Amino acid sequence: MTKDMQLLFETFLEQLSESVDETDFRDAMAGAAAGLELITFAYLSLPPQRSGEPRLISNYPARWTAHYLQNRYQKVDPVIIRARCGGCPFRWGPDMRGFATSQVQQRLFEEAAEFSIRCGLTIPIVDRRGCIAAVTFAADEPNPAFLRIAERYEQALQLMATCFHICVRRKLSGNRTVDGVSLTPREYECLQWAARGKSAWDIGGILGIKPRTAAFHLDNAKKKLGVRTKNQAIALLASSRSSML
Repeated sequence: MTKDMQLLFETFLEQLSESVDETDFRDAMAGAAAGLELITFAYLSLPPQRSGEPRLISNYPARWTAHYLQNRYQKVDPVIIRARCGGCPFRWGPDMRGFATSQVQQRLFEEAAEFSIRCGLTIPIVDRRGCIAAVTFAADEPNPAFLRIAERYEQALQLMATCFHICVRRKLSGNRTVDGVSLTPREYECLQWAARGKSAWDIGGILGIKPRTAAFHLDNAKKKLGVRTKNQAIALLASSRSSML
């Protein structure tokens, strides 16, 4: 790993650790991708149940992502259908239209092209919990520069995609319940860092907030959980985590 790549990856991981919502995560991945001269990306996480909604974090044009979700294209998208099987990263482009046998799939490719999404590198993710997701880095055309970058950094992009997925799953799953009590994202995050032995001062530095703000969130968490000490709150957090496994 080159020195520049190491710095890019460290910065990316730091931003992931500080992210608390989809906007933060989008900016983290967009920044890292831009550092590799990759302009657009999309992370799509499929719901575990058929009735659930997918999570899409992307810097694609908002009109396209809204249209994609509204039409439930994730159910027919040949790229996502292939990614569901897991396996190695794969490149796709106009030549993949051979896989698009239905009119709906043909229309999907044509509509995506209107938003300058014509080819890409897609990284399938099937984690140990069975959750399925895909990260795609897209381009307007399969020019030599894009293909060279995709090939050169394929392993690094695969690692970045996996880290991104795990952090999104942990922080945005919506399950911030401890001992039956729902905490805010900041309260939960501060308590998580406290469980790792971090002080309010440390947590403030990690999250980019003032130490007294971190202490405020920890105090709120303790009050909600009905405990007096930080260690008691951490014990409840650990107990809640083990009951979810």
